[in-house]
Formats: sequence, C-alpha cells, structure tokens
Amino acid sequence: LNLTPSYPRDSNNPEDVRAAEIADAFFNRSFLDPAVKGIFPEELVKIVKELDMIPEMQASDLDIIKNNTVDLLGVNYYQPRRIKAKETPVDPAAEPMPENYFDVYDMPGKKMNPYRGWEIYEKGIYDILINLRDNYGMPCFISENGMGVENERRFLGEDGMIHDDYRIEFVSEHLKYVHQAIQEGANCLGYHMWTCMDNWSWTNAYKNRYGFISVDLENDRKRSIKKSGYWFKQVSDNNGFEG
Repeated sequence: LNLTPSYPRDSNNPEDVRAAEIADAFFNRSFLDPAVKGIFPEELVKIVKELDMIPEMQASDLDIIKNNTVDLLGVNYYQPRRIKAKETPVDPAAEPMPENYFDVYDMPGKKMNPYRGWEIYEKGIYDILINLRDNYGMPCFISENGMGVENERRFLGEDGMIHDDYRIEFVSEHLKYVHQAIQEGANCLGYHMWTCMDNWSWTNAYKNRYGFISVDLENDRKRSIKKSGYWFKQVSDNNGFEG
C-alpha cells in the first residue's frame, strides 16, 4: 500500500485535525483497514452513506473481507500529505471527491525534491511504522522508498561513476527512522529501495532516475553501479551504518 501520512496544518486546531483524519480515511485507511482488520473506517462509511453512494453488496461480502485479511504488509512511502480545514468553496454540481472535505496545505519551508515536486519528510516513514505498531499489530516491510532525479549524468565523475550523494543522504535519513521505529517495537522486517536500477516509467519514461545502478540509454543501455549502490552494499553487508 502507498501509505501517505496526513498531517494537519495546526495540530492544536480541531478543524485542521479533523480534516487530516478524513484525508487519512480516504487515502490510507480505506485500503489499510479492510486489508488488515477486515473492516472499513466508520468515518468513511458515514460520509459515503450521507452521499447515498453505498455500493450494492451481498450479505456475505463483509464476512469475506473480514475472513481474508493479509499476513504481511508491504508499505510504499515517498512523501507526506499536508492538510488544512476546508477553506475553498465546493461546487455543488461537481461529482463528490475527497477534496470536498479538506484543502491541501502548502507548508512554508518544506524540504523538496524539485525533480518530482514532492516533499521529502523522512520522519513520515517512522510515523507510518509506529501507527502500524499501535493500531494494526501487523508485520510489514518497506516495499518502496526512493527519490527520482533528472539528468543524473551531470554527476558523472572522472572515475566513470555517478556520484549521487543526495540519494545516499535520502536513504540514510529514512533508514535512521526505520531503525528508530524498530527499536521502539515496530515489526518492520526489511527495507526495499525503489529501485535497483534506473527504470522506465509509464508517465515520464526515463526522465527521472531512481536506481542504485545507472542505465546509459546512449551507450547500449550499459549498466554501472552508482556511488549509492556501493554504499548500500556496505549497509547490507554491515547490517547498518554510522552517521
């Protein structure tokens, strides 16, 4: 599951907090609760009933969901979601959408990956794992985490290797929070990078590069290990790193 934590603009503002809870119900718990607990979030069911959009279902459908929960959860994490109470008007003629119940908050000073337009918030991975520990009791692993960067060939050194120190920083800062969560009782069994080698995307082809291994499209698709790849091998061999 792509679990994107929803953070309120002001944690002391009940309306912002409530808006973040609704966003979480739409984007996370609508998948997480039935997959792990076998039930749907009550606040989401309430909204769908108010909209008169409860789907047609058989009496046994909820039992099937309840009796077929997952044993192990894969968690994809890339960015947080910042939420504030609804301030913009809702078009009553438009189709109902989750964004009718909250607005996105453009938090000043946030750390960004400019190539994807995504916020980098390392602690989000910790918050996900602690939430799973406290509310789901589910063994899990990080199935995707990483950053896409455009035109990485400009970081090609004289040694023929791409020196992607930014990726080492990104992964190490996330791993620190994964380690902290495990130390505090989160049942996280592993961490998987997106991705092993630069991969083709159905939305932007090879525009952004994600891998520990470079794919040179102009040189017969030659594969070469980036600096981050050698670093990650050391992390794996040593079962950790200092810093």
